[in-house]
Amino acid sequence: MNAVKPLDGRVAVVTGASSGIGAATAVRLAADGARVVLLARRTERIEALAATIGENALALTVDVTDPAELDAAARTVASVFGAVDLVVANAGVMLIAPFAEGRRDEWQQMLSLNVMGVLDTVRAFLPGLLENADAGRAADLVIVSSLGARQFSPGFGVYSVTKAGVSALAASLRAEFAERGLRVTNVEPGVTDSELGSKILHDEWREMLNARKAKMNTLAAEDIADAIADAVARGRNVHIRELIVHPTS
Repeated sequence: MNAVKPLDGRVAVVTGASSGIGAATAVRLAADGARVVLLARRTERIEALAATIGENALALTVDVTDPAELDAAARTVASVFGAVDLVVANAGVMLIAPFAEGRRDEWQQMLSLNVMGVLDTVRAFLPGLLENADAGRAADLVIVSSLGARQFSPGFGVYSVTKAGVSALAASLRAEFAERGLRVTNVEPGVTDSELGSKILHDEWREMLNARKAKMNTLAAEDIADAIADAVARGRNVHIRELIVHPTS
């Protein structure tokens, strides 16, 4: 007889699922029994990951900065798995550089992905979350922010603006929907071993960040995935509002 898993029967959507925290979270949620939908732009990556997870995984190529693609994905998920009751809004980008250089294209990219991408992800999948919450079933929205939302360093100014914004969004949504039973968890990871830093275009600052990371025992993406999975598996009367997870060192 198969043992009951903590997320049996649940339908989860994870954005930014092609690598790092997103990929690790998708794997962990599936291992805990959820049917998992992987959303990302890199088709080959998410299809390969879905193949390793098995029949309970669905890969959908989606750019979260395109609201039409998110809406189409929401319709597809509903038709295949039913109403979503767990969303992990994880997709994001970190582009650090001296503020005085005024790299507006990088600022816009972070605002589009880290803020508008999260807003449109929530908007697209909120109906399914509320359908489950109103029916008395578990419903979880997890927003992956960053320790950069509250701990500030040179060059991280605009990135911190975006992450502080989504942390504030999580608090606001929690206040708006808690009485209906929707749990909103804000996750603020510290330095984590992922591809996030590799996207930095400023060579000097990318190398500086990598040197800092090399001196500390960074978190693994699986550490954040474990924290998320543990939070959403709690009984409906338990709401873990914030998870601040950083390396001990």
